Amino acid sequence: MSFVESHAIQGRSVLAPDPDWWRGAVIYQIYPRSYQDANGDGVGDLPGVIHRLPHVASLGVDAIWISPFFTSPMLDFGYDVADYRDVDPMFGTLDDFDALVRHAHDLGLRVMIDLVLSHTSDQHPWFKESRMSRTNPRADWYVWADPKPDGAPPNNWLSVFGGPGWEWDGQRMQYYMHNFLREQPDLNFHNPDVQDALLAVARFWLERGVDGFRLDTVNFYVHDVQLRDNPPLTKHRINDVIAPSANPYTFQNHIYDKSRPENLDFLARLRGVTDEFQDITSVGEVGDDQRGLELQAEYTRGTERLHMCYGFEFLSNPYPSGLRIAGVLRDFQQKAAESWACWAFSNHDVARHTSRWRLSPDAQKLYAAVLLSLRGTACLYQGEELGLTEAYVAFEDLQDPYGKRFWPRFKGRDGCRTPMPWSAERLNGGFSDAKPWLPVAVEHLSGAAEAQDGDPASILNAYRRLIAFRKNHPALLKGEIVIRDAEEHFLSFERIYGDVRLFCAFNLSEGRRAVTLPDGAWSVLEDAPFGPEAEDNTLILPPWQALYAMAEG
Repeated sequence: MSFVESHAIQGRSVLAPDPDWWRGAVIYQIYPRSYQDANGDGVGDLPGVIHRLPHVASLGVDAIWISPFFTSPMLDFGYDVADYRDVDPMFGTLDDFDALVRHAHDLGLRVMIDLVLSHTSDQHPWFKESRMSRTNPRADWYVWADPKPDGAPPNNWLSVFGGPGWEWDGQRMQYYMHNFLREQPDLNFHNPDVQDALLAVARFWLERGVDGFRLDTVNFYVHDVQLRDNPPLTKHRINDVIAPSANPYTFQNHIYDKSRPENLDFLARLRGVTDEFQDITSVGEVGDDQRGLELQAEYTRGTERLHMCYGFEFLSNPYPSGLRIAGVLRDFQQKAAESWACWAFSNHDVARHTSRWRLSPDAQKLYAAVLLSLRGTACLYQGEELGLTEAYVAFEDLQDPYGKRFWPRFKGRDGCRTPMPWSAERLNGGFSDAKPWLPVAVEHLSGAAEAQDGDPASILNAYRRLIAFRKNHPALLKGEIVIRDAEEHFLSFERIYGDVRLFCAFNLSEGRRAVTLPDGAWSVLEDAPFGPEAEDNTLILPPWQALYAMAEG
């Protein structure tokens, strides 16, 4: 048995075997650049993550998802991979990663990593070889195409990050496709050798002990082999979720450059690899404004594709009123009834939901209760448990190429990526002793983790109580969901698991609200983090409060 195999088994053995652990789990996303700097260079790293794992474990979450830490030129901060099988020196070493997995497992945390399979960096050895000629062994590993007779790109495909989705290469005298930065060429999934190489990457990390993958841009893997033009998208269907309205990418219906049916075959092959290992899960990021739920259903149907998909329904700007949440849930039940959802309010690509929806501290706690009461798996983004707001980052401090491209109408993603504030008393909030890669938001310091830790009324402790409450009630983890009432400022539903019915009601307003329980013998749960008031035999929800009641039989 190899060193890697023995450590992988040792790490995973501290967790109770459970192939279904991901259903109803709470997954905590770590953006390592901004979590904790352990070596004093101003950038977070894997040893820093290890140092802060006790904080994560104290939340009661089930797993961590670590954003990319692979070797990279860092033009897109790790999402431009130059070596899939190594750690960038900025973040540490493979030994550091192995130590992280062991320590996480010792704390009862499973480890998921962010696999970026749709594209690589142009500095990856595969691309360097591919661009050398049209006849080398990897000549067809990327999406190459001849120009039109007038020298124009092969078709009208656009980049998510702005401009054409094609870049001219004077060495091969061809264009190559890139859905994101021009330095991120897209791999050619029509080539079985490419698929084999990527599956070997997945197996490499599984053998190191990871417990699953978050799959970046999972619907971008396969392109239309005929390179047909995308049709225009009618104005009334444009949505800012995938790209800002300032980007002409939103003008197209992206039916040929992504979300192709051939993708299903690769997902089945990937599932075959993950099924070789014990208790592994996969969650795919589906970036599609028009067919998001339909794709989630396709990608997770049965037991031969992904375990779950991570959509954008609650990562968008529209305020999550009771009506909107109920609409999303009903849409999911209609289009993806056999799928398992994975919900999130914030991540590293969108403005923090506290600012996006202009939530007060009381509203933040209640919406955390909503998220953690929905049927599905929940993803939390670092700092969400502190109630962090979207930080203002001045243009001269911007790092995100996306923001620089569309400033000032779109300010990019740096505002949600600023360093975690650990202590209001320490330099740079305790993140680093050096100048951080992004400035620490001054307004975040008062809500630093140390300040909130001992305050029973803090947002941090509200998240801890809510996660513990969720774990104590199987109906919240794995039960079915039936919507009972949905209004602009009110939402109620039942979670049903076996003979147990759990009624959940949420007052999404500044006013008081009377609540009527469904028919049956109900008991208001005393262990719930929220509670109603009784008034003349009527249950009253104060502003931004929730009610949980249970009936059995």
